[in-house]
Amino acid sequence: MCTLIELSDLSCPEAALYRNVPEIQLYRMFEPEPGVFIAESPKVISRALDAGYTPLSFLGEKKQFLGEGRPILERCPDVPAYAAAEAVLRGIGGYPMTRGMLCAMRRRRPAPVREFLEKELRGAKRIAILENVVNPTNIGAIFRSAAALGADGVLLAGGCCDPLYRRASRVSMGTVFQIPWTVFGKDCPWPGEGLALLKELGFVTCALALRDDSLPLDAPVLGRQERLALLLGAEGDGLSPGTIAACDYTVRIPMSHGVDSLNVAAASAVAFWQLCALPQR
Repeated sequence: MCTLIELSDLSCPEAALYRNVPEIQLYRMFEPEPGVFIAESPKVISRALDAGYTPLSFLGEKKQFLGEGRPILERCPDVPAYAAAEAVLRGIGGYPMTRGMLCAMRRRRPAPVREFLEKELRGAKRIAILENVVNPTNIGAIFRSAAALGADGVLLAGGCCDPLYRRASRVSMGTVFQIPWTVFGKDCPWPGEGLALLKELGFVTCALALRDDSLPLDAPVLGRQERLALLLGAEGDGLSPGTIAACDYTVRIPMSHGVDSLNVAAASAVAFWQLCALPQR
């Protein structure tokens, strides 16, 4: 295990990555190379390490490093670990300590979409496409449901929140490091080229949307599809009209008591259970 470096305050250069630095600034820290993200809690940090992410430093309470965090430090003997009292750690604006341990890690560049689908998801049967889902809590919850309920991968389009943002990865319980994901970008613009590529690779596209002509979620035709891409949209407006129109099917979750829809994270869990977990049941 590495030697703990005790800090009496957070004004020192060693704590700079953790001290009042906006996540977008961390993201761009090494441009044009990928920047930094902050992982929070031993479980999230451990899963990031399992996925091959490189730690730069640790910051946390001494009791956490000597307890639940000890196996993590033993895996990273050459990485500096800065320990501070809980009262000192409360001074990290924007980073309230909920689990007593943070880790600054280097990002990796997301794979190009075609390469991702043809190689990493070559045998995938069920994938999720997220469009303009901006809330980090929703992103984290969707990833957790996708991993738990049998989705093979996630692709993000439009203005989706970064899955590696601290809150998103923490809410996901680290599953953002377990389920493969990438982002539609200049290499494959969304929705035009993105939807065309999905269809080229044999995916039937299924938009979750509030439309009178929608199929019910348990329609047999959906369960019979060999490869299915489930599309979910923004918290308020849902999927864009153009995206919905270009999909093979539109699907709606039946509702009761006059409720018209679920939060996108809750809707994703229902849809993944029905359309992703179904072949395993």
